[in-house]
Amino acid sequence: MALPPLDSPWSIAGVRIPNRVTLAPLAGIGNWVTRLQAKRHGAGYAVSEMVSSFAIHHRNEKTLRDLLTFKPQERDGGPVAIQLFGQDPEVMRSAAAYVAEHVPQVDVIDLNMGCPVPKVCKTGAGAAMLKDPDTAVAVARAAAEGSGLPVTVKLRSASRKDGEHDGYALAARLVDEAGVASIGFHPRSAQVHHRGTPDYDLAARLVEELPVPVVLTGGLHTARETLEAYDRVRPAAVMLARGALGNPWLFSTLLGRRDDVPPSVAEVLAEADWVLDRTVEHLGAERAARYLRKHHPWYVARLVEAGAAVASDPAAHRALQDALQRSADVEEARGLLHDAGQASVPG
Repeated sequence: MALPPLDSPWSIAGVRIPNRVTLAPLAGIGNWVTRLQAKRHGAGYAVSEMVSSFAIHHRNEKTLRDLLTFKPQERDGGPVAIQLFGQDPEVMRSAAAYVAEHVPQVDVIDLNMGCPVPKVCKTGAGAAMLKDPDTAVAVARAAAEGSGLPVTVKLRSASRKDGEHDGYALAARLVDEAGVASIGFHPRSAQVHHRGTPDYDLAARLVEELPVPVVLTGGLHTARETLEAYDRVRPAAVMLARGALGNPWLFSTLLGRRDDVPPSVAEVLAEADWVLDRTVEHLGAERAARYLRKHHPWYVARLVEAGAAVASDPAAHRALQDALQRSADVEEARGLLHDAGQASVPG
C-alpha cells in the first residue's frame, strides 16, 4: 500500500485530523502559545504539556488557570488534545470528567506513560506505568469512562534499555483492554531519555500489529530525519517534539509549504516577537520575562542559522546568551534579539 503523504488527512476514533504532522506534549513548554504557534505553521494536531490529574481533581488554582487554558483559535487548523498523567484510576476519572465538562476546546484525552523524569516516576506515573500494566490499563479505561472522549496514550518502548520492551507489550493491552484509540510511540527506553538511536524497526512492527493509528515520535529533529523515519516506520503520523523548539518552520517544511532552508533573520525576529507578545498575554509581563528565558536560546540558534553576525563571533554569542538570561523584562530581551538580528553578516 502506498504511504499517504504527510499533508493528507487521518483520524483518531472519528476525530478528523487534516494532516499527519503533529505537535508532541512538551513538559513545561506546551502551553497554548506553543500549541497555537505550531498550528500557525501547519500542525494538524497538537497535544498540551502534561497536566497532573491530581492537580485537576483537587482543583489546584494555578493548574486550572495556566494549564487548562485553551484558545478557540487553536482548533482552526485541526483538533487539540490535553495530556494528563497520574497513577490513580479514580483520580484520573475525575480529572478527565472535569476536562470534558470545563474545557470544550479539547477533542482528545492523551495519557502520559512515558515521562522518564524521576519526580514523576517515583509517584508511579509516567514511564513507571510501563512496569505496572494492570494499573495502566485501569487508568486508561477510567479516563475514557470519565470523559466520554477518545483516549490516546504516549509511551516509551521500554522502561529500561535491556531489551524488555515492556512499553511495546503494554501498547497492545491498552488497545485491547482499555479501548485506547491511538498510541504515540517513542522507540527509546525511558532509561536513556533522549540519548541513543530510536529503534524504528520496533516501531514499524508496532504499526503492523496494532489495529489503531500509531504516531511516531523521537529523534525527529530535521525534515530529512523525519521523512526518512516516516518512510521506514510507516506510522499514521509523525509527532515533533524537541526538533520543533524554536523551529516551527519544520511543520510547514514537512507539509511542502516551504523549502527546507533556514528562516531569514526577519522571519526569526517576527516569530520571536509573536512568542514574546503571546507569552505576556498568557502569563503577564513579570512571569513571562522569567519563563521566556528557556525560549531565548532557540531563537538565537535560528539567528545564527540565518547568518546573523553573532554566528561568527563566539564571544558575542556567549555575551548575547548571557544578557538574555539576565534580562529584567520582556522588552529588554526583545531589544537584545533585534540588535543581534540587525548586525547581520552581509549576504
